[in-house]
Amino acid sequence: MCIGGAYARPNLRRAGHKVTLTPIVLLVEDEAIIRISTADVLRDQGWEVREAANAADALKMLEQDEDIELIFTDIDMPGATNGLGLAHVVSERWPTVQIVITSGMSQPSANELPLSATFVPKPYMVEELVIDFRTRLIA
Repeated sequence: MCIGGAYARPNLRRAGHKVTLTPIVLLVEDEAIIRISTADVLRDQGWEVREAANAADALKMLEQDEDIELIFTDIDMPGATNGLGLAHVVSERWPTVQIVITSGMSQPSANELPLSATFVPKPYMVEELVIDFRTRLIA
């Protein structure tokens, strides 16, 4: 299912009641082809996308951009911290940021995920992700 058009909603979770014109997602994926194609579809659906190839870069982006509302991360990535580790750090440091985790290699148990996170197995339909992302941000 493909959803067209931009999606806008006020972001009232931030100090000063800043209004975000488009939802901002941080996409963390080390495989460039998957990252680029997923980012393209999300942008086509009205999202503003930040891209990172690893957890360290993602954390730097989160520190610099307080408007990121959702992080979508792969589990298996190079570097000292994988996607699960990243999700736990995000959950602790930025509790208002929604977290969606993905992997084609392994499926974490419920107790391995931060309480606020959900898991989506690869392969996934990006259009279905858009529905899930929007639902999470409206809730």
